[in-house]
Amino acid sequence: MLLGGKDNFAADRQAAEQVLAFMPELVQSARFNREFLGRAVRHFAGDLGIRQFLDIGTGLPANNTHEVAQAAAPESRVVYVDNDPMVLVQARALLTSTPQGATDYIDADVRDPERILAEARRTLDFSQPIAIMLLGIMNFIVDDDEAVRIVRRLVDAVPAGSYLVVSHPTREVNAEAVDRALAMWNDGGSAQMSVRSPREIARFFEGLELLGPGLVTCSQWRPNGNDTTPTSEYCAVGRKNA
Repeated sequence: MLLGGKDNFAADRQAAEQVLAFMPELVQSARFNREFLGRAVRHFAGDLGIRQFLDIGTGLPANNTHEVAQAAAPESRVVYVDNDPMVLVQARALLTSTPQGATDYIDADVRDPERILAEARRTLDFSQPIAIMLLGIMNFIVDDDEAVRIVRRLVDAVPAGSYLVVSHPTREVNAEAVDRALAMWNDGGSAQMSVRSPREIARFFEGLELLGPGLVTCSQWRPNGNDTTPTSEYCAVGRKNA
């Protein structure tokens, strides 16, 4: 929720409200993050022929992955992962697939990639390319090495031709306000959070081919008439070639 994160517990909502009182541009950052998701998924489904998506830390804003993907390719199959019971209840009630495609919802934490991968196999074919979506979630894994291990385990499980999508808060834009927001969040939120530099975020993509324009602020990834104001959320898309 805050800085692009998707956890939505009561303590998190309260912490976010406190931060937004002095840093209202975080609402814009969250919007830019969601618009980036839409552009990336449309590119996958419409241009690259990707038909499978594993969206970890889904939340419940509008224009979800399966809605965007199935609008371009109705046969798309999407698995959502979240550890917030409210999100899972609402997802099962509100997010329905096209008849040609499929959606599934896994109650799991990103820290448990083995469980995620095992349960995702009910819906996804791991012999075919999959887009792994990690938007605003890896910032809740504050240990850098652990975060990289999780991402690499997920990427190792999918075949060549798959993609990794990450968005992550950074200090590159409005550093002083981000530092203050992070301190306030970590003092009152239920889950600790970190911000990372572009170099640290780039570690998630080691061994992958970055799609242009590379690692950039979310509003400036392949803009399509959208607002390109720099935001504190950075993103990139990488392709697994082997």
